[in-house]
Amino acid sequence: MAGQPELVQKALGFANDGWEMARDWLVSPAAWSQFALLVAAWLLARLLARVAEPKLRRLIEPPERKTGLTATARRFVLRFLPLLMPLLAYGLTGAGEGVTRSLFGSGDVIAFGNRVFVLLAARLLVRDGLTDPFLRLLGRYLLLPVAALYALGLLDDASAWLNGMNVSLGNILFTAMALISGATAGSLLFWLGSWSNRQSADYIKAQPALRPATRELTVKTTEVVIFGAAFMLLMSIMGIDLTALAVVGGALGVGIGLGLQQITAYFISGIILLVEGQTTVGDYVEPDGGERGTIARMTARSCVLETYDGRWIVVPNEHFITTRDVHYSGADSPNRYGALFSMSYDTDINQVPGIIEPAVAALPFVLKNPDRPDCELRGFGEPAVDFAVEYRATGIDDGKHKYASPVFFAIWNALKAPGIEMPYPHRVVELKHSLPGVM
Repeated sequence: MAGQPELVQKALGFANDGWEMARDWLVSPAAWSQFALLVAAWLLARLLARVAEPKLRRLIEPPERKTGLTATARRFVLRFLPLLMPLLAYGLTGAGEGVTRSLFGSGDVIAFGNRVFVLLAARLLVRDGLTDPFLRLLGRYLLLPVAALYALGLLDDASAWLNGMNVSLGNILFTAMALISGATAGSLLFWLGSWSNRQSADYIKAQPALRPATRELTVKTTEVVIFGAAFMLLMSIMGIDLTALAVVGGALGVGIGLGLQQITAYFISGIILLVEGQTTVGDYVEPDGGERGTIARMTARSCVLETYDGRWIVVPNEHFITTRDVHYSGADSPNRYGALFSMSYDTDINQVPGIIEPAVAALPFVLKNPDRPDCELRGFGEPAVDFAVEYRATGIDDGKHKYASPVFFAIWNALKAPGIEMPYPHRVVELKHSLPGVM
């Protein structure tokens, strides 16, 4: 083995030690007795698990349609029932190890079996207990290798080897063990932060007593607190001095603040909008740029407007603070609308209000209170007499013409019934002199 790399030499040394240990166990009566205890513990654990698991399942499992925090927690516990058998075997072999050491002065075989049951529990946990894709990936490529090394008794040697490997990032020196521990802790912390943020956001958004703006602000604040706490905890786990980080963070903050002033302005404007509550999800707005739409989402940087034709327009929050924008009334407020039309000069215009007002008032969405529809004479135009009918309706005519089109149909039908004609543009051309070649 002299010409082999150091890692290969260590692996061959471990294999040789394992072979020597296995050979000693094969000829040792104490080892055979421990094997017998292991088999007995495994069979007893299977029997106990087979009897206890159905009873525990009936005790823990909630009714099928029951919801709530308690039902969710009970369904979560049910995922770990497959671990009952290896955990029982682990407990039984742990008790048996003490007996064998007191009788034979040795318990290596049963201690090995005890660690194998830990590996079996880890495998069942990854296969049956973890449903989240990220946690299952972490269990498959981190938990199972660690459990296998523990079962083989090599975990301490692997840890020492990783602690001896140094990785340099610039002027900072880390051990491989520190990097793996930091990456694992960071992944778990930020996964837990993401899960906690989703749960808290769902809970906050389900509270009807809170205004939409208050809900959005509370969700954003909770998100910042959760991920800020996760970041601080990760720095503490990795042993990074937070005071030094504060100095570096201050310098970076100044540089980022100078370079990202506009983004910062959007963020602060978003907080102001959420606190004031004058602009919130569901409002129909018309910013100064001419866009129109219903606010579908409010983020820390912008508001997303959904137009009547399905397009989404992203408007930075600062525009709602520094420029003029029009907020239309809410969906439950009565609003006043008008429809313009014209009549021929040959028409008896005194009849028009009596024809149009009842026709518009008969539409189901037109309100009778506080004002009924009102037909007004607006002026005498060049080709026709201009009229307008004003009416009130609940909600917003947001560009879909949900009010205007039925009103115009009602006007047309009401005028056509008595035979009143609506004018159309026309011109009379008078030729005073004959053109050459024209007879």
